[in-house]
Amino acid sequence: MICACSTKNETNPFFSEFNAPYGAPPFDQIKTEHYEPAVRKGIEEQNQEIERIANNPKTPDFDNTVAALDNSGKTLARVTSVLYNLASAETNDSLTALFMQLAPALSEHQDNVYLNSQLFARIDHIHEQAQKDPSLLNREQQRLLDKYYKNFIRSGSALQQEQQERLKSINKRLSELSIQYENNVLTENNRYQLIVENENELDGMPEWAKKAAKEEAAKAGHDGKWMFTLRSASFLPAMQYANRNIRKQLYTAYTNRCNHNDSTDNKNILKEIVALRLEKARLLGFSSYADFILDENMAKNAATVNPFLNQLWEHALPKAKEEAQELQAIMNESTPGLQLEAWDWWYYTEKLREKKYNLNEDELKPYFKLENVRNGVFAVANKLYGITLNEIHNVPVYHPDVKVFEVKDTDGSFLGLFYADYFPRAGKQSGAWMSNYREQKEGVRPLICNVASFTPPVGDTPSLLTLEEVKTMFHEFGHALHGMLSQCQYAGTSGTNVARDFVELPSQIMEHWATEPEVLKMYARHYLTNETIPNSLIERIQKQDTFNQGFMTTELLAAAILDMQLHQTTDVSDLNINAFEQQVIRQLGLIPQIGPRYRLTYFTHITGGYAAGYYGYLWANVLDADAFEMFKENGLFDPQTSSSFRKNILEKGDSEAPTDLYRNFRGAMPTIEPLLKNLGMR
Repeated sequence: MICACSTKNETNPFFSEFNAPYGAPPFDQIKTEHYEPAVRKGIEEQNQEIERIANNPKTPDFDNTVAALDNSGKTLARVTSVLYNLASAETNDSLTALFMQLAPALSEHQDNVYLNSQLFARIDHIHEQAQKDPSLLNREQQRLLDKYYKNFIRSGSALQQEQQERLKSINKRLSELSIQYENNVLTENNRYQLIVENENELDGMPEWAKKAAKEEAAKAGHDGKWMFTLRSASFLPAMQYANRNIRKQLYTAYTNRCNHNDSTDNKNILKEIVALRLEKARLLGFSSYADFILDENMAKNAATVNPFLNQLWEHALPKAKEEAQELQAIMNESTPGLQLEAWDWWYYTEKLREKKYNLNEDELKPYFKLENVRNGVFAVANKLYGITLNEIHNVPVYHPDVKVFEVKDTDGSFLGLFYADYFPRAGKQSGAWMSNYREQKEGVRPLICNVASFTPPVGDTPSLLTLEEVKTMFHEFGHALHGMLSQCQYAGTSGTNVARDFVELPSQIMEHWATEPEVLKMYARHYLTNETIPNSLIERIQKQDTFNQGFMTTELLAAAILDMQLHQTTDVSDLNINAFEQQVIRQLGLIPQIGPRYRLTYFTHITGGYAAGYYGYLWANVLDADAFEMFKENGLFDPQTSSSFRKNILEKGDSEAPTDLYRNFRGAMPTIEPLLKNLGMR
């Protein structure tokens, strides 16, 4: 029996619609002890709903079965949306332990829904009728029906009971292992500290980087010292400016995370994940887990993805080798006789950037105050789509760093809330992402969040972003627009519920606006003088647009190929994670000065939804490069092009096939040429 109260006099906030403004989560009321009873109650409620749908005496139709299923589980959706988000953005030992405890129950519940034979029989009946008479459903309804039908098949509804039980066991174990893997990475990120006691060791580092390191040390109880961690806001400046000894120590620690044969080692965890995924794929009729995943994506199978990645590799690796020679040459000028190593790349890249383009990060950062960049992102969205975002203070947040904005359309109608959570902390996973606390559907507007770990303020100096962080903010807000502008009838087709290799199109196209001269003039102002970024500096930014793209593309490609190769493996009996990784790197001919962007022991993308899908960033790069060409041809803020992108891409979610959506916008599918041009490889 589930009690309606978590304590004697306190009602569980998840048990009813949220009472905060806009129906937002009441973070000021939510406590750790509220989650478990709410999850249990949510599961119980949805089970009852599923039983009513499955046993409905009326003839199965879209409304009484498919739409009813899509609308079920409201309590469970409320609690899991908060739980999943906070488990990544603001976790602690208690929440982590609870998440581990609840994950198997949540996995089992999902299996029970999709393995309900009576419910599947109804879905199957409707699917069969719709195939006979396509006029029965509109396009979005047909799309949702097809998604559910396929989900039931992919969840094992057509299997024998013994196979279904094995599949449930696999899914339950995979949910546990994925959380364990990601928590190990978070633990290692938080645990590592490189302490510097003598300021002379920091010669050559900018003052802002030294101040940040000193403040980081003070927070950790090392007053009067300097500290570097593996979080990107600390790690990257050190790799760009610190001495070689510091760089080597940091790089070695960073690239060996969860690879120390200790309590946070991920090799055996990943080996078990890969083995279970392969077994699952075979149970469901696929030769590899990659083909199981890709069957739902635009690419459809590994036979399409592999040649695509190889084609890019043939362009990227020679470019990276040229860049390595340039860096070695500039290294020879200052330290003749030393060979360029992986921990030297960022450092000498900055030296070369300054030499070739008279440009360095230290000169750029003062123009990229976080609040100004954020306002610039909002201004671009306003000029493109007419929307406005205004900060509000009457909505509870889960951490003081979080800001909330009300989003309105051109006509003043409410589009949703946007939560911005931009600074690193111990309870937050590294990286940046978009998620939601409520999905859009007819009559319901979404609650969207962007989470990142940008350079934090130091003392009385505000947060000043790197150029890469600026692009990341634009990127994640592109995902947010995909969620906020969604105008779908059903939650299952709305927002970012699209193919993994299509979901990055709205995010990556937004990055293009970040460094356009017209846009830089809108937001890039010196944080002390409020002076607009000068034309001379903009010109230098433009000139170095393809600088270091060989490195960046090659490290990303190496990670994507690692991911694909790992999930195409068909014999895991003797899988050695490190040996496998080195074999792939050797076969690729990857130069030693560059490593994959993620090694397998800390590649959280492949446990967080991008398994056999990391290639999707590059696949979507082809789409976004081609799509942005249309904006360049017609005007950066051309109303007709903007309106078409909004109506055909951002508003449509997964209500139509991604290839149809793209053709409706562009008129044809893209070629790879615009991407190669953008990367300086043409």
